[in-house]
Amino acid sequence: MNNNQNTCLSAEQITHMLKDAGLSATSQRVGLCKYVLCEARHPTVEDVRNWSETQGIKTSLATVYNTLNALCKAGMLKDLRFPHMDKVIYDNNIEPHHHFLDEETGNIIDIPEIDFEYNNKLSHEYEIHDVDIIIRGRLKN
Repeated sequence: MNNNQNTCLSAEQITHMLKDAGLSATSQRVGLCKYVLCEARHPTVEDVRNWSETQGIKTSLATVYNTLNALCKAGMLKDLRFPHMDKVIYDNNIEPHHHFLDEETGNIIDIPEIDFEYNNKLSHEYEIHDVDIIIRGRLKN
C-alpha cells in the first residue's frame, strides 16, 4: 500500500493496521504513524522527533526509533540508506520506485518505476529481491 498520498488515514485505520501487523497501538505510536505514513516525505528520525515535539506528543528518541523500525519490519515503511548521508531516511511509498536526489536542495523525489528503464544483464544465478536506484542531478525550472 502506498500511503504517500494527499488523503490521510484515520486514527482508527492506523490502529487496525498496527494491530494487523502485530504491533501495539499506543497513542504515541498512532500519532507517529499518522505523520510518517500520511504527511512526511522521506523523514529522518530527527524529523519525526521534531514533529512529535511540535505536536505535543511526548515521546523518547528510543520510542521513535523503535516505532520506525517496527513499521519497516511490518512492511509499512522502507528505510533508505544513501551513501551521501549518515542518516537513515524513511519512505512511506512501499511500491516499487526509484529516487531522484536534487543535489542543490537535498530533496529526494520518488520516481515511478515505469518512468526509468534499466537493462539487467546479470546471469540467472543471481536472485534479485529489490533494486534501489538513486538518480542524482538537479531539477530544472
